[in-house]
Formats: sequence, structure tokens, C-alpha cells
Amino acid sequence: MRTLWKALALWALTAVPAAAETRLLMGVEDGCMWCARWEAQIGPIYPKTTEGEMAPLWQVDINDPLPGDVTLDRPMVFTPTFVVIEDGVEIGRIEGYPGEDFFWGLLGQILGLPPAQT
Repeated sequence: MRTLWKALALWALTAVPAAAETRLLMGVEDGCMWCARWEAQIGPIYPKTTEGEMAPLWQVDINDPLPGDVTLDRPMVFTPTFVVIEDGVEIGRIEGYPGEDFFWGLLGQILGLPPAQT
């Protein structure tokens, strides 16, 4: 009977797929005024939003090497660059900070959220 319970427990653990890890990678560098503007306008509220819950923020300096488990379509050249990664692979990108209204809309598209109703 114990073997049956172990088999059922193992099946239950493997039957449910693990949730994908999604992050918002923000490429920054010292002296970037657009990064500072994003920090002032979006930074404090981002973790409290649906987007922030779906894709927690991860800031990296574009001049530093990325961890080996992150694969981007191309290097980050401009700052800020926002890259949505899922399980370490790029699924979408915003280069530059186009202002908060455009940022939310573009990020929502990448994350597959419905358009905001005005």
C-alpha cells in the first residue's frame, strides 16, 4: 500500500507543470537620465502592479555579464532596455523609456495583458 501512495504522490508532483519564471530585466548604466526618470515615475509603484507581480524587476548594468542561464536575442545597447524573460529566454523587449503611458501599454502587450480601458 505504501508503494501505491508513493507512486500517487510522485504522479501528483509531475502531473502539474511548474509555473514559468518571468522577470523584467532592466538594463541600466550610470548617468542614464531616462533610467532615473523611469525610477521616479514607475519604480515605486511597479512591484504593486499586475505587471510587477507577473514579471518582477531585475536590474542589471548593461556593461556587466549576464548570468549564463539568461539568453537574449541580442545584447542590450541602449539604456534603459527592458527585456521580458521567461525561464531565462527573451520573449519581448522595450528599448528606451517612452514615458509611462507608452511603457505600460508596451509591457502589457509583451505580457499578454488586455489593453487598459480608459
